[in-house]
Amino acid sequence: MSASPTDRLLALLHADPDRFTKDLYATLFALAPETREMFPANMAEQRQVLFDTLELLLTGLGTDDEQDLIAFLAQLGRDHRRYGVTSAHYQAFTKALVWTIRDRVGPRPDPALRTVIVRLAGITAATMDGAARAEAEHTPAYWEATVLEHHRLTRDLALVRLQADAAVPYLPGQYVSVQVPQAPGQWRFLSPTIPADAHGLLEFQVRAVDGGQVSPRIVTGTGVGDRWRIGAPHGALEVDRQAGSDVLMIAGGSGIAPLRALILDMCNYGFNPRVHLFYGARHPGELVELATLWQISMTNPWLTVVPVAEDPEDPWWLRTDPELLRGGLHTLRTGTLAQVVGSYGSWSDRQVLVSGSPRMIRSTVRHLTRIGTPADNIAYDPY
Repeated sequence: MSASPTDRLLALLHADPDRFTKDLYATLFALAPETREMFPANMAEQRQVLFDTLELLLTGLGTDDEQDLIAFLAQLGRDHRRYGVTSAHYQAFTKALVWTIRDRVGPRPDPALRTVIVRLAGITAATMDGAARAEAEHTPAYWEATVLEHHRLTRDLALVRLQADAAVPYLPGQYVSVQVPQAPGQWRFLSPTIPADAHGLLEFQVRAVDGGQVSPRIVTGTGVGDRWRIGAPHGALEVDRQAGSDVLMIAGGSGIAPLRALILDMCNYGFNPRVHLFYGARHPGELVELATLWQISMTNPWLTVVPVAEDPEDPWWLRTDPELLRGGLHTLRTGTLAQVVGSYGSWSDRQVLVSGSPRMIRSTVRHLTRIGTPADNIAYDPY
């Protein structure tokens, strides 16, 4: 059986993915030189993201996943507004993509292969451009905010509070993209730790990621008065109040941020489902939200908080008040979050929200499904 046009095209592109994306971007920059300023100096990560996206589209268009992919492209288009992308830039990208692919397949591809190429290029640019123009009618490309406070909570974790020029309309549990003056042109996702504020107040916890291009600069270099850009909100972490089931929340490190925002929002209601929160970190001293969570649980009996640390002893550069770990909370549990949460049972009757590093999310979700938690009950944002 001969390979399909899609498989043939994928095979040609996989012959040298990095060269393909280098040529594509070189063609785009030749057609629209101003677009070069929209990308970081080091394009390696960007090229990989582009190739992965094109591969995803090629394998999904024409299948049952097509509508989900179109929705994904529409969201990309709305996101790209923050870079200043215009309809003319999408037209240039369409030409660059078609020309670069034809360099691989030859100037006269057979009709079936030509159809795949044209559909891939056309649907990508048209969907993104259409969604961006529709969004521009009622939402700015980004909001601007001023840093009011910057506090080092630990040597690699900072709390940043800002005042936006206008209210940012995100939902509790969502995340936003941010651009900071210490890393111009680079956007990173952060989760607000508080529900949206009508006056534009924002708060973030930022952990310096080893080798990161942005987060270490935020932790060490942010100053009061800095101007940030805040992009559109994303994500679907939420407590389904209509489901009638209780909630299991699992937060690793700064992953507490979106769950904290959800819990604070729940405090506005007279009735809530029971929430069992496991809040974990490497050391007890890194559980920086423990005091706040303890105070909330004291006045909201629907909330139970279990602190978890992989190592029960703090290193010399951290200090934990021993009374905090006994102050009305469950006893500090030792181990990974997956191990500790799993020791309580399968949680098969709960809504499950997981937030943390990609590694923590993968291991926790894998462990939960292994012990019997239905995968459909588990929600997380893998940004």
